[in-house]
Amino acid sequence: MRSSSRIVVCLAVLIAALALPTTARAAAMDATTPPQLVATYEDLADAILAVKQTERNLVESILAMTYGHAAAVYADADAKLKAGQSASAHIETLAALVSQLGNEGDAAVAAVRKRLVEGGHIHHSSADEQKVWDLGFVVVTKEAKKVFLDAAAAIGKMAAKPDAAALKTEWGKVAKQYAALNEAS
Repeated sequence: MRSSSRIVVCLAVLIAALALPTTARAAAMDATTPPQLVATYEDLADAILAVKQTERNLVESILAMTYGHAAAVYADADAKLKAGQSASAHIETLAALVSQLGNEGDAAVAAVRKRLVEGGHIHHSSADEQKVWDLGFVVVTKEAKKVFLDAAAAIGKMAAKPDAAALKTEWGKVAKQYAALNEAS
């Protein structure tokens, strides 16, 4: 069952449970929350937590796709440089993709993240977690973001004067950081 469907079902059960008739005497004798309401609340909590895990899985998939695309572009740029051909366009594309790794996606993804934050959804909400992740980020830590963005800037500068060895060094930083993120997951 989809998470949104679970939430709707949980809420319907909650409303129905609240509508059950009770007598003042029965209510006065039992001050505990009815087990059915607790069970419904448990179901709702399960659905909310499942959505949070789904968000993480989706962001990991966005990063995996972006990294795969970047790896292919890097390989093409490296091959062109080794063949003595122009690789400037490939290097510019690579810089943009590495930047997307640091930002957990492109501008369209950032707009969705902004909407979630404005709606009160923050994946890492504790004070300690906010020291590690930027607001709204799910997988890429502040430290990893810096590595990716620094590498993207260095790669971008190479578009004007491509250097295969320097490109390999920067790509190595990206690959190492991406592997570290996957190990941490």
